[in-house]
Amino acid sequence: MRQRRGTLLVALGVLLFSSTMVISAVAAPSLQVNADGADDRRTLVGSQGGGPGWHKYGSIYLLNGTNETWRHSGADSYFDATVLENGSVVAGFLDSGYQNCGPYNSPCTRTGFRVIEPASGTSIISEYSFPVRTQSNSEVHDVERLPTGEFLMTDMENERIFTVQNGEVTWQWNASEFYDAPNDATKTDWLHINDVDRIANGKFLISVRNANQLVIVERNRGVVEVINKDDDESNDASCGKRGQLSDSDGDGEFRCGDPTVINHQHNPQWLGDGAVLVADSDNDRIVELHRTDNGSWEPVWILNSAGEVSFDWPRDADRLPNGNTLITDTLNKRLVEVTDSGEVVWSVQTERIPYEADRLPGGEQVRGQSISSHGVENPDVRGDVPVLSLLLVGLRAVAPWTPFWFTEIQLFSTLLSTLLIVTGAIDWILYWR
Repeated sequence: MRQRRGTLLVALGVLLFSSTMVISAVAAPSLQVNADGADDRRTLVGSQGGGPGWHKYGSIYLLNGTNETWRHSGADSYFDATVLENGSVVAGFLDSGYQNCGPYNSPCTRTGFRVIEPASGTSIISEYSFPVRTQSNSEVHDVERLPTGEFLMTDMENERIFTVQNGEVTWQWNASEFYDAPNDATKTDWLHINDVDRIANGKFLISVRNANQLVIVERNRGVVEVINKDDDESNDASCGKRGQLSDSDGDGEFRCGDPTVINHQHNPQWLGDGAVLVADSDNDRIVELHRTDNGSWEPVWILNSAGEVSFDWPRDADRLPNGNTLITDTLNKRLVEVTDSGEVVWSVQTERIPYEADRLPGGEQVRGQSISSHGVENPDVRGDVPVLSLLLVGLRAVAPWTPFWFTEIQLFSTLLSTLLIVTGAIDWILYWR
């Protein structure tokens, strides 16, 4: 009896798992859309890579339509990549194996930016970098060249933005001037500053991910505006998770924006005074925020999915000159261009985890078309189940190669199949004892 039940349970488990996977894969929508004229779309991609910790196989590559025309590898991770006026590419990076380690033991990890020449076999022309304590949450995610010739960059290790010219720091803004700082920012994922854009002469838009806020900093003046201000203490749990923000000075509060507006966002784009486009990552959506008459900011255009596939931790959204939006859908491993109504006009599946993408020749524009307040708000087609959704996030962190169609339903089927197989195997073991 025990032998027969064990055989039946194992068979049911294998059948349930295999049928769910096959049906899901066959029924999944295509992530590859190459419409007429799509080969004219030149897209530069910064790829974080994949593997444990997501720091492996980093690369930068160029797509003509959906076809890759060149690729540069050679770092554990690459992030924001931008084409300079001379055709070279500047990109934030993180790489290990360095011997010049400053206060840390060698070999160590360094982060910073590299200037790369695509025309000469994607060779590295120059590099500016500094050592970091660990690979985790210490990367330079963003860099751009200013009209002054300086390079403007973020620094998650020390939680600042700063400019560099000829290898020397020429200016910096430390987030501890505005936010409640821990004793040592290098020992915790405190603010996770992941983006900075020049939006006017001497004025910069900064993404403070762990505070659910965007701040505008004026050079030599400090913060002049906060997008998604901290209005009460009810939001603190969102910013305090995973040991991020805390009440370091003991005054009973810390700055944390409303997570229903933006939640651990990436790569905002300044569309003009009173409008900003944001990859609202932890809310798995793209939003356009507008400043209201009372000075607060609210979403007026929300996109949760494209092509019948819900976004999964998107980390970049650029409004293109034609009014479409180019989206980097990170954990679905795809790039997708949509109209203002959410219709997909171009899409490509990437081999590994992409961080951001720029449409050439212009790249991300500091000003762009703003969508009016009657913009689209499409439904999330995924339908998250709280516990399973959390487990799925963990699975994708450990196994970033997990297919995009593997959602809560497939995870539940896998867990149930595993339970049936293990129970059946135990019956067999007890039978043969």
